[in-house]
Amino acid sequence: MDRISLNAARRRSRRLLLGGALALVAADAARAAESIPTDDVGARDAALLESFRRSREALEWTDALVRHDWRLQRHAAGADWRIVDPHERTVLHGSAAECRRRFTGLEQDGTIPPVRGKVLILLHGLGEDRGSMQPLAEHLRGILDATVLTFGYASVRHDIDAHGRSLADVIDGLPEATRISFVGHSLGNLVVRRWMALAAQPALARVHRMVMLGPPNQGSELARMAAGLGLAGRFEGAARDLVDWRRVAPLLAVPPCDFGIIAGGRGDAAGYSQLLEGDDDAVVRVEETRLDGAEDFLVVPVHHAAMMHDPTVRRATIRFLESGRFAAADRAEPARQ
Repeated sequence: MDRISLNAARRRSRRLLLGGALALVAADAARAAESIPTDDVGARDAALLESFRRSREALEWTDALVRHDWRLQRHAAGADWRIVDPHERTVLHGSAAECRRRFTGLEQDGTIPPVRGKVLILLHGLGEDRGSMQPLAEHLRGILDATVLTFGYASVRHDIDAHGRSLADVIDGLPEATRISFVGHSLGNLVVRRWMALAAQPALARVHRMVMLGPPNQGSELARMAAGLGLAGRFEGAARDLVDWRRVAPLLAVPPCDFGIIAGGRGDAAGYSQLLEGDDDAVVRVEETRLDGAEDFLVVPVHHAAMMHDPTVRRATIRFLESGRFAAADRAEPARQ
């Protein structure tokens, strides 16, 4: 590729990255408005605006306690805390002490049900919120014999270490969970691996299995490319960690449990992105997803952002969580496109 073509491709890449993030928010808003009758324009507009507000707001809050879809959260900027109910309504906004007392009271009066037994925690990726994992969570809830939770964190505001410590708070707050498994998308896998590096043996002893979807286990060429274009100064939190990979990599544990990796790719030497070398899902290269010690590895022809919705990914995720291996049927040669 000549210099002019490469520069054009890089400009297009930047537009696609921004457009992709906006598209995710727009898709969430569209789904929220689907249940509103088409002739009720005012209600549809209000639903769209509310969904945009919640999507933007979710990027600012990190879960400290999760009980089903009840959450105790702290704001990324400071001392603000809140309790959110399963309908995403704020029940209380105040100090940590006030919110913890109210949350405990709601548990004691039975409003917030306990979480016991087998638990599955889903973690979203960089620049997303837990809503991106909600469709997969709902699908898994109908199939698996486990309580399925989503962990939300302010991915672009803090670094991987901070997110790992927040995940520790959530896990420590589930004392009656006897067996914990994880499904992470993209950065979410690195958050789990950081928690595993920090966790004591009794906490790790509860971990059963983990499925990684599009994990940048070897760092991100796309992040390094953006840094090379002079964009690194705009990065903060976990995005900066992906650029400073040599410092971050030693802080991440190899999961001490059975784990399987699902990578997106076309199954050829080109992948979905013209900018990345080798096969890729348009964001993460297949080779970047690999991690020694994995029980199984699978490449599925799917883009990075669409993994949670893909039928093969969902089927393979369930199979691994139940058996510790992917099914032979999911190893069909990826379609060339």
